[in-house]
Amino acid sequence: MPRALATRATDLLAYVAVRVVFCVIQALPRPLCERAARRLARLLARHVRIRRGVVRENLRIAFPEWPESRAESAIEAMWEHFLLMVVEIAHAGRVIQKTTWRRHLRIPDMERMVRLLWSDRPKVILSGHYGNFELAAYLFGVFGFRIYSVARELDNPLLDAFVTRFRESRGQRILPKKGSAPDVSLALEANGAIGLLGDQAAGPKACWVEFFGRPASVHKAIGLFAVSSGAPIMVCSATRGRGLFDYDLRIEGTADPALGGPETAGLAEVSQWYTALLERSIRRAPEQYWWVHRRWRGQPPQATVRRNPGAPERSTRAA
Repeated sequence: MPRALATRATDLLAYVAVRVVFCVIQALPRPLCERAARRLARLLARHVRIRRGVVRENLRIAFPEWPESRAESAIEAMWEHFLLMVVEIAHAGRVIQKTTWRRHLRIPDMERMVRLLWSDRPKVILSGHYGNFELAAYLFGVFGFRIYSVARELDNPLLDAFVTRFRESRGQRILPKKGSAPDVSLALEANGAIGLLGDQAAGPKACWVEFFGRPASVHKAIGLFAVSSGAPIMVCSATRGRGLFDYDLRIEGTADPALGGPETAGLAEVSQWYTALLERSIRRAPEQYWWVHRRWRGQPPQATVRRNPGAPERSTRAA
């Protein structure tokens, strides 16, 4: 069988399997899905051990003081949170409506959020792989805000189209991570809102910041979009509360280049500022962060790593 044909067949099988799983989840009562997620999370954490080495190393870096039992508990809770995210995505269309969202969502600083999103200026909305970031972006669409979100395309084109349909079902528009800079610039020039995830490793030529006390890379484009356009930046998080569809949508912080604060003085300052806010939100509920990413990949060849506000800078060289 030719390689291209085999790849298409594998993609189709994976797509069918995912659609079947989603159909089953949608057919089952949500309380049953919640109980099943807890049991499956225990299986994934204790027996399947997907990327367990990466997860354990990340937790060791972020929380070196944790005993073994605390780390094990966090790994199981992480998988439970991820599985509950899948259930929420499957049921979101039925549960989250303009007339029902208040039953599931609390927004402590709603007035400030609405004022910024409705302002006649370009906006940059930042989050990370924490809480239910997919549902947070979905909710902005339910509220009537048109967000242009930059996301990496999935390797399986059928699954990519399926996920994109969900993301765009309430007005959000997805821009591919590669080659989207012109579209992002046009959206900002039209005073649109750009949604970005700011916690992905970006390689040795990226901007280097301090994240949980260690050098970590972030994409330069995130800060450049804000600095070059003068767009206010809002860092948000959606932290789970008691169970399914129970969230606090928080503003972790805002920054406005027009006000001339130190956090927007340049690319490095912006990058460290939002990274520190993301770290603060993760510390609030570590089990809701997606620790399977290799967040601390590589070292800066020779650079001054920006530290959290209030901490002195230090020079970091590769070993």
